[in-house]
Amino acid sequence: MKKIAKWFAVFAFIGLLAGCARTAPIEQINTVVAAGHTTDQMKNAILMAGIQRQWIMTDADPGVIKATQKARDHSATVNIKYTATSYSIIYDSSFNLMASGGSIHKNYNRWVRNLDKDIQVNLAAATLK
Repeated sequence: MKKIAKWFAVFAFIGLLAGCARTAPIEQINTVVAAGHTTDQMKNAILMAGIQRQWIMTDADPGVIKATQKARDHSATVNIKYTATSYSIIYDSSFNLMASGGSIHKNYNRWVRNLDKDIQVNLAAATLK
């Protein structure tokens, strides 16, 4: 019986450690768009997606939007480079997200994947108009 209890304790400890893995490699999103869109349509799709996901969006340069997501005492900033046929969501900086050595809190990756998904949905909706 003691042996079973020891094994249970070992597996419980391993499970606890696995659950604590809160960081993941920083995702860089690079998306090529097949449908024919203009640069303005791409920009509008990105801005609308940012608004839908509560990102703070600002024009940084031609073809670049700087976006910041703030949640409680955490924040992340990305640069979204775009053309009429593609866009990239590139990590810029963060606060309180355990960013180090190419890894970051896994919430960051969820935030940028959701932003990417909403951009694609907005682009698809633009083709229906």
